[in-house]
Amino acid sequence: MNDALEFSIARTRANLARLTDFPERTENGEWICHRDGWWVGGFWVGLLWRAFARTRAIEFERAARTFATRVSPRATDATTHDLGFLFYLSHVLGAQITGDATLHAPALTAARTLAERFNPRGKFIQAWGARDVNDERRGRAIIDTMMNLALLFWASETTGDPRYAEIATAHARTALAYQVRPDWSTAHVADFDPATGAFLKQDTHQGLSATSCWSRGQAWAVSGFTECYRATRDEIFLNAARQLADYALRRLPADGVPFWDYDSPAIPHDLRDSSAGAILASGLLQLAQIEADARHRARWHDAARAILESLWQNYSSRDTNEPSMLIHGTRSKPHGLMNHGLIYGDYYFVEALSLEAGW
Repeated sequence: MNDALEFSIARTRANLARLTDFPERTENGEWICHRDGWWVGGFWVGLLWRAFARTRAIEFERAARTFATRVSPRATDATTHDLGFLFYLSHVLGAQITGDATLHAPALTAARTLAERFNPRGKFIQAWGARDVNDERRGRAIIDTMMNLALLFWASETTGDPRYAEIATAHARTALAYQVRPDWSTAHVADFDPATGAFLKQDTHQGLSATSCWSRGQAWAVSGFTECYRATRDEIFLNAARQLADYALRRLPADGVPFWDYDSPAIPHDLRDSSAGAILASGLLQLAQIEADARHRARWHDAARAILESLWQNYSSRDTNEPSMLIHGTRSKPHGLMNHGLIYGDYYFVEALSLEAGW
């Protein structure tokens, strides 16, 4: 996979030469960008940090620091759960790669802001909207939040304050109870009564239906519960990660790259989501790293390797005009957003390639 990694570094360098804002998705061969990073800004910064880690080229470090500084004002954004996506990759990852602890401060502020979104009655982190928003968002949790828990676990490790990890663990247990189904598929959304904490229903925002399994959400869950086990060593989270991974692997098509929703009635003629494949591959490699069971470890590693090979051979942009690394990403089919390059697909592709390469 070294060719894929070198291609990805070259594509990151080419994007850096022309990007002035944070890329999100491609349309007609160009990146659609956001000045404040929206929820995706961390992925671009994370790519720059990983390019620096691979090459030690000062251009990547300088750009990563510049874009991370532009993310920093979002640390007090009280309207979103996406602070983990934004700050773990832009600041925590940067500190891990460079050893520069000055990058910690904005991430710790973001962790405090994220912790304030915790609803103690329902024991969940509110996904969207201000905490006092007067609509269904006040009681809405989404499976994506499993990926934002890493920021809270890191904050507890860094500060010694157990409160952050306690909130992350409580949210994970709630997600396991109300968003993971008996067959180990996942619901994108869980709605609660924000006043009492009572569970109301499963729903979806980007999947096919309330009862279907949105493939990117399943991949978020594999990675998120793996991180929960790494941080807590609670076997309930290891079992969840294994079972969620097993479900995803059973539902993959022959080439290993998921359809956008595992339950689409249009399969095998429906759209793929290359980003779901990249996220799943990264999650499987992280699961393999923490596995004590050699058979499980080999299975997760081999499956991740097969997904990466397919992404590289069949879903990379090598012979196209796309500026992304991967093509055929589905941001949200219900909203008419599909067949893109997606910055988070690119980030997790590089993260998985990096894990496979041992760095």
